[in-house]
Amino acid sequence: MRYLIDNFGDIAGFAQTHLYLALAPLLIGLVIAIPAGALVRRVSWLRRISTIVASLAFTIPSLALLVIIPPLAGIAAIDPLNVIIALSIYSVALLIIAVPAALDSVPAAVLDSSDAIGYTRLRRLIAVEFPLAVPVFVANLRVVAVTNISMVTVGALIGVGGLGKLFTQGYQRNYPDEIIAGIVVVLILALVVDRVLFVIGRMATPWLRAPRVSRRTKAVGA
Repeated sequence: MRYLIDNFGDIAGFAQTHLYLALAPLLIGLVIAIPAGALVRRVSWLRRISTIVASLAFTIPSLALLVIIPPLAGIAAIDPLNVIIALSIYSVALLIIAVPAALDSVPAAVLDSSDAIGYTRLRRLIAVEFPLAVPVFVANLRVVAVTNISMVTVGALIGVGGLGKLFTQGYQRNYPDEIIAGIVVVLILALVVDRVLFVIGRMATPWLRAPRVSRRTKAVGA
């Protein structure tokens, strides 16, 4: 912990870069996966294919992906864009499975009621299905966010900044305190981001926070 205190400024800079490299792909994944997931959910065979492709994409070793992307994208291996592209692929792979699963959690009775009052398919999706699917979707989103924060550390192996530098430098100098500091800060970042997403999910679903009347209160009222 002494290393963490003595080098707080440098570690804070690494943490800022780490967050950028983890959250930028998450946002890219959301932009791609939400409409794509809503689309493939309506076509059973397309949903099966997307699930298979996404599962295969996520099984590609991260280090191998970081080596393959630069020549394909025409960028340098140490370009931060390399890590962003790789993690965007993983984020889309996970989220494109999560979106249909979240939409499936909406009760059929609610969908029937929406149709009965004249909602179009698009309006029902935006005004009814997406809001009610938020709890399940946010739970999956938290997993993807934490996974990204963990996987950014691999970028240090190809020279991309982030808290992974503390691991590679600590190993090269045989300095365990530096490695431990990196582990601690990565865990803190993961916990903070996870909690922020949890709070956002709670704020987006106020009906889940409605006060419940206890049985005792009901008995007194009666």
